Amino acid sequence: MKIKQQMAALVAATALAAAAPEQLAAQQHMSPEMMLSLARLGESAASPDGKQIVYSVGFPSIKDNKIRTEFFTITSSGSARRQITEGLKGIHAPRWIQQGRRISYLSSESGSSQLWTMAPDGSDRRQVTDVEGGITDYLYSPDETKLAYIREIKFGQSTADRYPDLPQATGRIITDLMYKHWDEWVETIPHIFVAELGSGLVKAGKDILEGEPYEAPTKPFGGAEELSWSPDGKTLAYSSRKKTGLEYALSTNTDIYLYDLATGQTRNVTEGNGGYDTQPRFSPDGRSLSWISMERDGYEADLKRLFTLDLKTGAKSWLTEGFECDVEQTVWAADSKSIYFLSTKEAETQLWQLTLRGKKLRQITSGTHDYTSIALAGGKLLAGRQTMVQPKDLYLVDPKTGAAQQLTQENAATLAQLTTPTVEKRWIQTTDGGRMLVWVLLPPNFDKTKKYPALLYCQGGPQSTVSQFFSYRWNLRLMAEQGYIVIAPNRHGVPSFGKAWNEQISGDYSGQNIQDYLTAVDEVSKEPYVDKARLGCVGASYGGYSTFYLAGVHQKRFSAFVAHAGIFNLEHQYMSTEEMWFANWDMGGAPWDKGNAVAQRTFANSPHHLVGQWDTPILVIHGERDYRILADQGMAAFNAAKLRGIPAELLIYPDETHWVVKPQNALLWQRTFFGWLDKWLKK
Repeated sequence: MKIKQQMAALVAATALAAAAPEQLAAQQHMSPEMMLSLARLGESAASPDGKQIVYSVGFPSIKDNKIRTEFFTITSSGSARRQITEGLKGIHAPRWIQQGRRISYLSSESGSSQLWTMAPDGSDRRQVTDVEGGITDYLYSPDETKLAYIREIKFGQSTADRYPDLPQATGRIITDLMYKHWDEWVETIPHIFVAELGSGLVKAGKDILEGEPYEAPTKPFGGAEELSWSPDGKTLAYSSRKKTGLEYALSTNTDIYLYDLATGQTRNVTEGNGGYDTQPRFSPDGRSLSWISMERDGYEADLKRLFTLDLKTGAKSWLTEGFECDVEQTVWAADSKSIYFLSTKEAETQLWQLTLRGKKLRQITSGTHDYTSIALAGGKLLAGRQTMVQPKDLYLVDPKTGAAQQLTQENAATLAQLTTPTVEKRWIQTTDGGRMLVWVLLPPNFDKTKKYPALLYCQGGPQSTVSQFFSYRWNLRLMAEQGYIVIAPNRHGVPSFGKAWNEQISGDYSGQNIQDYLTAVDEVSKEPYVDKARLGCVGASYGGYSTFYLAGVHQKRFSAFVAHAGIFNLEHQYMSTEEMWFANWDMGGAPWDKGNAVAQRTFANSPHHLVGQWDTPILVIHGERDYRILADQGMAAFNAAKLRGIPAELLIYPDETHWVVKPQNALLWQRTFFGWLDKWLKK
């Protein structure tokens, strides 16, 4: 197998395939073509002794309209980096097995996605499973004699089941809610299977939810992180929301279950808690089970708390009581005395440690960055890290000191061509007397004696922190590289600033957070280098709602708007979205509930009621496979603008969802986005 040893060569080859040489040669700023050609570091795992790391890297090709994934290994010292795959189809989920002697992974090279293994150098590839329809994720038992895997099974009755004589009929007969979800029609659901590993291919395992019409793990994002083997391999923990139809659509009540392999019995260990219970983890000594818990049913943005269960006594303990930041991605220490996790505080995601004895909480790392993943690597922690101006790389962190050693530099050659924008942290007082953190990005080679156009970035979620994220669509660095000052407020309604700040937005979409946006742009616009006559406003999802709403109340502050996948008509959104728990909690209730003051205020302040006040050019973007916020929301906004005589443009994708993922569609997005802004803000 021919192996390319230098990432610079890989990046250059991908970039040259994506854009003409004159676009990339001697480049002084990042273009959309360059940004979309950056290598994307994916999953990673450390060998049991912590001395070797395996990780995946995605290489986008705009020319081929796809992203090719390859596996690499590197030592814990950051040396001996080696590419171990070349052109294998659909590979992901690399993990070490057999005490570091082999690497397991998923691949579709045999057709459907199946489990394979290879030697650490990429040789001696062997297929492990041949499960009908393929598998989506997996987890070996501690002694590696058993395999838990996730497979989609048929859900509900199809039209062909009802009418076998109409095999080509395309209509779907719907009888209950949750018939669509995010980006799919719900015709299959995931189930967990357990199989014994022997000398032959695994063709089928035991469905541990056999006969149950429930998702396990829960869609749309659940995978093997929702499974955990007990150290003795006798019990499998998993999370599931055991509801269907209307009940499922109204509830977030997800529980943790323990499945006994010997008896086939299942026990709910979080019964009585109303909200999400997820990510079960057995302690290495087998005495405890940890999980992440939300308290309230129907509130998907509730505080994520860390709990443990004493498996002998049944006693439960809330370990992070009083800590008003979310707990993410928990990992037990090898001695079972503490738990490591990620948490975002004041818009920076760091590594933390919770010592069980005394419930002592300690922040391990600090700095203006986001850690994105965490795993044990010998006596260190293997973690992904990124910033607004630097895509994800791998670091090895000393859990005692927080010192971080960078292991990978996947885009060093590309980024070395550029001058990095400046990221400033500002604290601005809101109209209700609060303190709001606002990130301000200044263009490369910033000259304070000049005037620059500026963009207000409106965050989605709505309960989603504007942290040190690096997006391949809403890329704040790319905006700054095009000569824009970027204003990114952590307005009311985002986590990491306390429970009250996060919860303020529910039932108040048009209130305080909208004032926060205006405050942020007004305060930053006081700087002499901000051109107040050239301000733009952009956002997606809830940020798209914000953009539509601000278009009717901005009082001529802005000269251009861009709204992607935004809510335009709140009443229509309530009756056309799928996760009704979200609509009920955040909107306050149903539009027909005339006695509900919160709900009536929400719907009275729907952006579509403000179209009469629209007076500014607007670009609308939407995907027709977006089942969270249907595409007719964007079409209606565009139509309304055109009917009012307002300059407007619509970018509609028949094959994209709430996100835009295909490389050529992504580049079209960026060209249309900046083409619109440049047209109205760079006159």
